[in-house]
Amino acid sequence: MQGKVVLITGGTSGIGRACAVAFGQAGAQVAFTGRDESRLHETAASLRSLGIRTCPIQADVAREADCQRAVAETMQAFGRIDVLVNNAGISMRALFQDADLDVIQQLMQTNFFGTVYTTKFALPHVLASRGSIVGISSIAGYRGLPGRTGYSASKFAMQGFLEALRTELQPQGVHVLTACPGFTASNIRNTALAADGSQQGESPRDEGQMMTSEEVAQYILRAVASRKPTLVLTGKGKLTVFLNKWLPAGIMDRLVLNEFRKEKNSPVKSPSDSRQ
Repeated sequence: MQGKVVLITGGTSGIGRACAVAFGQAGAQVAFTGRDESRLHETAASLRSLGIRTCPIQADVAREADCQRAVAETMQAFGRIDVLVNNAGISMRALFQDADLDVIQQLMQTNFFGTVYTTKFALPHVLASRGSIVGISSIAGYRGLPGRTGYSASKFAMQGFLEALRTELQPQGVHVLTACPGFTASNIRNTALAADGSQQGESPRDEGQMMTSEEVAQYILRAVASRKPTLVLTGKGKLTVFLNKWLPAGIMDRLVLNEFRKEKNSPVKSPSDSRQ
């Protein structure tokens, strides 16, 4: 990564911020986006204190014009883009029958179209450097998860887009990586959207039992360096992908339902709960 330029969307928290540190400490110059101005400045100051050259960009990936401007500002600051990390994303936690359609649209706009927009504008520069395009997806991109229909749909769409893009760009020497971290300790569950579009506000899972964002970032850094096409992390994540491929759908549905019924205040109720 020495002397290379990395653009990371959603770089002010979680996996995005951890990637900014990991790639920066490996020698890269780092541009990153975020919506909150104060968190942008705080993250930039933290990176600079580590000796990392950085360019914070206030942008919302759900807006096409913001994505185009983020790429332009990165080029203005550093003159090239070697690695694009499409990390910005939001989740949800509500049954589809209860969720406002605006919630589904918001997830698709941020998670899927945010990746499409940023990749479209960055692609000429990544082609020039024969660099890497990374999409931070999820196990939900392999297996639909109850209570997360919009999130699963957006990640399935992202993975289909990246797989097709990887195939298109293979003759031109551009590396495309789809990274699926599994459950990771980050703020994505705290900011997940409820049925009415409000933020959930707390995680329904024990974050202390999960892989850290910093560990995930190191795996992603190594996958980019070795130009791997896919990355699936955590034992439970790998097991889910494997079982979903080989088990009958009915059995897998029951296993996944039982797992998500264990969550605190789960919207996925058991039959006994619905009869009470």
